[in-house]
Amino acid sequence: MLTEISYDRERVVAYARQWALSRNPLFADFTGGGGNCTNFVSQCMLAGCSVMDLTPTFGWYYRSINDRAPAWSGVDELYGFLTGSGGFETERGDVGPYATVARSMRQVEIGDVVQLANSAGEYYHTLIISEITPNDILICAHSDDALDRPLSSYNYASLRVLHIMGAFIDLPSEIAYENLLTGNAIETVVATSVNVRG
Repeated sequence: MLTEISYDRERVVAYARQWALSRNPLFADFTGGGGNCTNFVSQCMLAGCSVMDLTPTFGWYYRSINDRAPAWSGVDELYGFLTGSGGFETERGDVGPYATVARSMRQVEIGDVVQLANSAGEYYHTLIISEITPNDILICAHSDDALDRPLSSYNYASLRVLHIMGAFIDLPSEIAYENLLTGNAIETVVATSVNVRG
């Protein structure tokens, strides 16, 4: 039976700030090969929910550079996984984080995900929100490394904010957060593909 757990936004931000200007050695760095932005945001979200979906192809997980889901490091694939769209609604398991597209900036919180699009409507960059001020949203990101950079300083045609609602686990345990934060080990719940969310 699946259990809904909260998304620890403070842990997301702590992880994002810890690794925004460097790389956690537990994960491959895709900076020179397509970009590291979504890989970094996935790491941040993992810090906040401590569970991966190990469903082949349609899951959200990272075990090694050669054993990871497309949603772990792909902009559109992460969107599909989190929102359950683009084929993910029927193929993914129901463990891991999930999100809705924020309809207004009043829904936005730290730890939420921002994706930027170009004038052709193609989403190309994924960022994590680290702070919300009265005048701007601050983000952390990789590829063009950023620590608390104002979102207003980016050049983009449009954006979407994925408001993380929480996560589902199928076992009552969580990863060792300190090992992930310090770059010592990836310890995660072994999640199975169960389809109970409607």
